[in-house]
Amino acid sequence: MAKGSTYIFLGPEIGEKEEAIQEIRRKLQGSRRAVEEMSFYAGETTVPGIVSILRNGSLFADARLFLIKNAEVLKKKEETESIAAYIKTPQDDTVLILISENTVIDKVIENAAGAAGKKLFYELFENRKIEWVATFFSRQGCRISEDGITAILEMVENNTEALRRECSRLILFLGKEKVIEAEDVEKWLSHTREESAFTLFSRIASGDFSKSLESMRTLLAAKETPIAIFGGLASCFRKLRSYAHLLEEGRGYDDFELKKIGLGHPKSRQDYTQARRRYDADACLALIAEYDFKIRSTGSALEALTMDIFLYKLMYSAKPRQ
Repeated sequence: MAKGSTYIFLGPEIGEKEEAIQEIRRKLQGSRRAVEEMSFYAGETTVPGIVSILRNGSLFADARLFLIKNAEVLKKKEETESIAAYIKTPQDDTVLILISENTVIDKVIENAAGAAGKKLFYELFENRKIEWVATFFSRQGCRISEDGITAILEMVENNTEALRRECSRLILFLGKEKVIEAEDVEKWLSHTREESAFTLFSRIASGDFSKSLESMRTLLAAKETPIAIFGGLASCFRKLRSYAHLLEEGRGYDDFELKKIGLGHPKSRQDYTQARRRYDADACLALIAEYDFKIRSTGSALEALTMDIFLYKLMYSAKPRQ
């Protein structure tokens, strides 16, 4: 039997992380007749329960792949030591992958896996995002304008999984005969994109608490982690701060300057203009940091209530300075 192995996949770049998992999956399927796969969400299934399943071999599978998601919530000493003990003496023919959108998890677990088993997946830099989208359409035999690419990057989350999903939708809707322009992106993606931290920000910008709350709860129901939501909102409010600085310097209507901070599309400008009237970016970022710490400290037991309180305070307390 092959010796078991453990990987720790961290960081916010979901798409490349999923590709790495898929590559492990392919290798297992290529060398074995049958592969058993199970996923767990840390905080929902007890660690003793997970370790017990890991330790019990399969009667029917030649290899096993286990995923533990939201691994950042594993903090209690008994949890981390139990996982670390398994990592040091893994079950044969079993691959365990701990997954988190954070860049670190508990050191006891990280040290048990060692540097070779840990990989960080960072968000793409701006130039890489542009290149990624252009290459995606080119490989599909499609053409897209520079403004079309800019519109996609302003409307879609900063990870390749979301970009791949939304770009594929555009090709399905529009076909391969025409050059895709910014107007096409706005028309189709604004009506079809799924909830994300960015659609949540758009509702927050409009000041509609009811719709914002609905969007937040939809994200949580879809297993989006609060940490990922905070990360997306923080990105939006940092952009709002940059936009506010442009306005203060009298450059808030310069197309070139707006494109530099990711506000080249009219819909994005509308959202940030509304947000500028309603919120102080620095106060919002401070509140996000405060509740990010609370969520990490308290775990998932009061997650939904904590996020409701955060959203209420964000929309009714973080007002612009007069």
